[in-house]
Amino acid sequence: MALRLAGESTAEPVTDLRDAAWFDGLFAQHATAIHRYFVRRAQHSDIEDLSAEVFATAWRRRDKVPEGFELPWLYRTASYVLANHRRKPTLTLLADYESGHDDERASRSVDPAELVMADDEVRRAMARLSARDRTILMLHAWEGLDGEGLARALGLTRGGAAAALSRARARLREAWEHDH
Repeated sequence: MALRLAGESTAEPVTDLRDAAWFDGLFAQHATAIHRYFVRRAQHSDIEDLSAEVFATAWRRRDKVPEGFELPWLYRTASYVLANHRRKPTLTLLADYESGHDDERASRSVDPAELVMADDEVRRAMARLSARDRTILMLHAWEGLDGEGLARALGLTRGGAAAALSRARARLREAWEHDH
């Protein structure tokens, strides 16, 4: 029988409880949401790899995934994975620019507002916002996060996230009114 020091916990570490069955449940519950997150933000050819990286990170850091706030944690991880992916140098072939179609080149944008919004007025208003404001608005409107979930995804307090959302909405309103 092992001796326990005063104050030593007898509870199992979180990592021991987060086994393959835990991961399978996490994946089954949230894979579609993470896939959709990337559909709205990345090129089609990168979506599967980016999604896989998020879940690989979740497995490696499973002891850090907060109980009850798994999806906001996954969204935050997805934002880091996407940011790292965008920083990687890419090779653009000269042949890609010889087609002469400006519309094709414009569709290669990685700006989330341009990737998913066809409405020119909305695109113009969103383009006037900072990347942070766009992220906050998209996490709220498209991913359905608010309150504690939005706070966790942004790495802020609940009050900080509410204030950031309020400011982002106000700036979107200003940008929208600028066009009208």
